Amino acid sequence: MKWLAGLARQLDRVPLWIVLVVALWLGLAPFQPQPHLWQKLMMLTQGELALPLDIFDLLFHAAGPLWLVVRLLRQVRQVRQVSRARRRSP
Repeated sequence: MKWLAGLARQLDRVPLWIVLVVALWLGLAPFQPQPHLWQKLMMLTQGELALPLDIFDLLFHAAGPLWLVVRLLRQVRQVRQVSRARRRSP
């Protein structure tokens, strides 16, 4: 799992505003008539997500928002670790 930690470090180097733009762009594209991510999630809840292309489309459009969530959770964890370390040191 060493490669996963290395990948996470590399993804953490990308500025947060770029991650936000990518998340919004992938999560909301195409804008009309409705975002693909929303459409695919509705198909998933209705049990209609069966074609490989639809599954790929769901994963593709969810990648940006998932990256943003993971990135924010990692930042919160790092801030908590730093604050705990500061409280412990005299």
